[in-house]
Amino acid sequence: MNRGVSYTLMAFTALAGINPLFAQQKNKVIDKPNVILINIDDMGYGDTEPYGMTGIPTPNFNKVAQQGLRLTHFLATQPVCSASRAALLTGCYSNRVGISGALLPNSRIALNPKEETIAAVLKKSGYKTAMLGKWHLGNQAPYLPVHYGFDSFYGIPYSHDIWPIGYDGKPITDPQNMRGKWPPLVLLNGDNPVDTINTLDDQSRLTTIFTEKAIEFIQSSKKSPFFLYLAHPMPHVPLAVSDKFKGKSQLGLFGDVIMELDWSVGQILDALDKAGIAKNTLLIITSDNGPWKNFGNHAGSTSGFREGKNTTWDGGNRIPCLVRWPGKIEPGTVNSALMVNMDILPTIVAATGASLPKNKIDGLNFLPVWTGKTKEGPREIFYYYFAQGGEATLEAVRYKNWKLVLPHPSATYSGPQGKDGFPGVIGRVDVPMGLYNLSLDPGEDHDIQELYPEIVTKLTSFAEEAREDLGDKLTDRKGKNVREPQVY
Repeated sequence: MNRGVSYTLMAFTALAGINPLFAQQKNKVIDKPNVILINIDDMGYGDTEPYGMTGIPTPNFNKVAQQGLRLTHFLATQPVCSASRAALLTGCYSNRVGISGALLPNSRIALNPKEETIAAVLKKSGYKTAMLGKWHLGNQAPYLPVHYGFDSFYGIPYSHDIWPIGYDGKPITDPQNMRGKWPPLVLLNGDNPVDTINTLDDQSRLTTIFTEKAIEFIQSSKKSPFFLYLAHPMPHVPLAVSDKFKGKSQLGLFGDVIMELDWSVGQILDALDKAGIAKNTLLIITSDNGPWKNFGNHAGSTSGFREGKNTTWDGGNRIPCLVRWPGKIEPGTVNSALMVNMDILPTIVAATGASLPKNKIDGLNFLPVWTGKTKEGPREIFYYYFAQGGEATLEAVRYKNWKLVLPHPSATYSGPQGKDGFPGVIGRVDVPMGLYNLSLDPGEDHDIQELYPEIVTKLTSFAEEAREDLGDKLTDRKGKNVREPQVY
């Protein structure tokens, strides 16, 4: 039996016996909880106080951590925008569903509409669904959120740096600069453009706009179960902040942006309280990948993990995740079980009584971990894939606390950093094989493969299983069980 399904059934059985919220009638959950999933772009593991940040007050992130669960070994499936979001919403390795890298305006690839998202499975279960913010899984209709299970969408099609504006905030006039040929960045309502974002001042409105829309949705949907996916575009560069937070932090514009995102979380918590539905709402806050380190003081903190976004060192994949569900999740708990963002879909399914997607997924149900029924998670193995475009390369394998890094080319941020919105140098290196014990060496500094050859052999066998199933560009392997994206 699929481990995600088996854990789902165990969670239903255990919870039904202790709380009437989970009483079952014909295998369906009564009084379904609302679900809010906040996905924050490029927010590093260490960018808020619950994960070690200093210099930026984050009282509302703190509140969620104090009232819920803080996960310390939570990973993005791939350390880049589109791939990570595909995994989050489908419960699959990104390369299983054919999505890699970050889709650009000229990309003619989208998430296949045959893939069922969190919104799609919840909508079939009677949920009202909405998305706000950054999509990045298809650039035009009919490959926008309202065609993937969302009743409504208000946001941007991709990252807000995909526009014909330079790092100085001025239009790009150099004909040799590819970015100057990109189209204007539009705000969409459903499939339809309703506004254009032309300047950094326009960008400074985004966090507030999406927060206000979120509050409106909560207020209008409080009488029926709902799913809200709020995908904030920042602190991905270019950074911009509203006047109410400009100059408020000790860490410049980056700190101001984090403070505004913290304010947004607080507004949502207040809206749930005012609507009287906080106790029946599962709130999940996470990020899509680690910080873009070459932007220096406009990038965040990995809290000491190696490298950052666009690399499969833990600075790229390890991300924050806070979960609050009053009465179901014990306040102030911390869990170090290995969990990945593709595990969120089956966990939400378990919490709501929805049905899993018909296609094979890779995510596992962590509801028993979240609700304190067990401290041991169902995941022991994770495959670190990465691709900027085209087919993905298998770059590392994790088994429990062991991580075997496979030989591969990689970006590195060891060169000069950027400052004040201008990028620094991204180098390229050939990474050799290495074995790391993440319990004792979270910075992945000490290769101990010669001391533990039996662990190397074990994880190498797992890598072969991954190549058979999901493929590997570096060894020219085609996966037997990958599915095609939508090509248009």
